[in-house]
Amino acid sequence: MKALLILAGLGQLVLAAGSLALPRILRWSDDTAKLRPLTRQVFWTYAAYIWVTNICFGVVSTFAPEWLLDHSPLARVVTGYITAYWGSRLLVQFFYFDRSEAPPGAFYKLAEVALVGLFIFLTAVYGYAAVF
Repeated sequence: MKALLILAGLGQLVLAAGSLALPRILRWSDDTAKLRPLTRQVFWTYAAYIWVTNICFGVVSTFAPEWLLDHSPLARVVTGYITAYWGSRLLVQFFYFDRSEAPPGAFYKLAEVALVGLFIFLTAVYGYAAVF
């Protein structure tokens, strides 16, 4: 289980690094320029919070997986929260996002498959850690 958590942590760190390209790929600056300043600032603040959350999950899982496996109530709550976080992200991918204007091409389709695979893996790993 420790190895799976380390792998999950590395996956989240890679995701966080890769997500730095998202604003450019999806042309966020074009879209956010149309927003009122406060709405734009809130959007970027939320994006930063999500990014930092992914980094923190990745760091603790990669460098201190035993903290998540010590069977303490805190470890169960944290792994349960991470399970809910990634499980809800998976649901958002399929039931909320309008992917009709996603960038075309095989690269982006493969990237989505990889992301969905990662979300499933993360949900399963943390769910297992929370329950067992």
